[in-house]
Amino acid sequence: MCAIRSRGKGGQNVNKVNTGIHLRFNIKTANLTDEDKDKLLKLNDTRLSKDGVIVIKADNFRTQEKNRLDALKRLNLLLENTLKVAKIRKPAKVSRAAIARRIEQKSQRSKIKQTRKKVRF
Repeated sequence: MCAIRSRGKGGQNVNKVNTGIHLRFNIKTANLTDEDKDKLLKLNDTRLSKDGVIVIKADNFRTQEKNRLDALKRLNLLLENTLKVAKIRKPAKVSRAAIARRIEQKSQRSKIKQTRKKVRF
């Protein structure tokens, strides 16, 4: 993590003070499991370099401390979302009563349509 000059409005404060934060997170040297490292390396994100380093730039705030906290929060959010294990979907079982209701409605609808036919004598 290093401090850089911020971009944008601010005049003399922006030109003089290093309030922006440049956070670099090396996936290969991180204390993560091999599976987690593979997930992060396969991540299709512009913040991920070819060397396996996640680069986050934070310069939204006027103070270095707030930008540092913002960069860490964004890195944490990225890691949480990427490494989150998806829940296995358990298919719902249709009850017998629901099946019976559906068949009853079908037969009633069929009877209604039968009454629309021309009457034969």
